Parts: sequence; C-alpha cells; structure tokens
Amino acid sequence: MRMDRYLPPDHPLSRFYRIAAAIFGACLMAFGMLGVANRVPLFTTTGIDILGLSSNGLLAVVSIVVGAVLVGAAAWGGWVASTTTAAIGVLFFLSGLVNLGLLDTRWNIFAFELPNVVFSFVVGLVLAFFGFYGRVS
Repeated sequence: MRMDRYLPPDHPLSRFYRIAAAIFGACLMAFGMLGVANRVPLFTTTGIDILGLSSNGLLAVVSIVVGAVLVGAAAWGGWVASTTTAAIGVLFFLSGLVNLGLLDTRWNIFAFELPNVVFSFVVGLVLAFFGFYGRVS
C-alpha cells in the first residue's frame, strides 16, 4: 500500500473531492451562521440547540472558519481539496473522541452534547473517506 503524493488536476476523482468538501463546508458555515445569528454566548458550557446540535458562540465561529477552509479547498481543487478534506475529517473524528471525554465537565468549551459527538464521528469518517479515496492504492 502506498500513498499517491501527486494527483493531476484532471484526475477523475478531483470532482468527487471538491463536491464533498464544498457541501460539507457550506453546511458547516450555515450551522455557524445560525449560531452567530442566535447570539449565543461565546464561552458557555451549556449551548442552545441549532439544527439538533448544541452550540455556543465559540463552536459557531469555529464552524464558520472550518467551513470556509473546506469551501476554499474545494475551489482550489486537486490535491489541496483531497488533503484538506482528509485532514479535517481526521480532526473531526479526534474532536469527537476528545469531546466525548469532556462531556458534562467545565472543560467542555464547545458546549458539546452526545449528538454533537456522534455528528463529529460520522462527519469525520465521511470527510476522511472522501479525502483519502483514491489517495491510497
């Protein structure tokens, strides 16, 4: 098994990475903007429900930034979209693991609840799949 370090811009899977990154990025940005629009407190461990997930101001801002990075990577295309999507997918999954341990503690700075953890696991695995798909042969 080897990692393909170079994907040509006209690679058939390029559209696959870009669409996945753009869709997830737009959804994250929408979630973050709804959190900012609801004027949730920036640092609170008890957030409000937005689209079935708990959110505070910090999570809303981070969601907007990560969504913008995914959309930017999708616009850039090629290996940038693939690598960025895979890296953010792994970070989402790790965030789910860390926040699972921080539930109901004062260190829960993103106001995560169990649905947020499940969302992080699922989205992390899906983004990692989209990013790594075709990179390992």
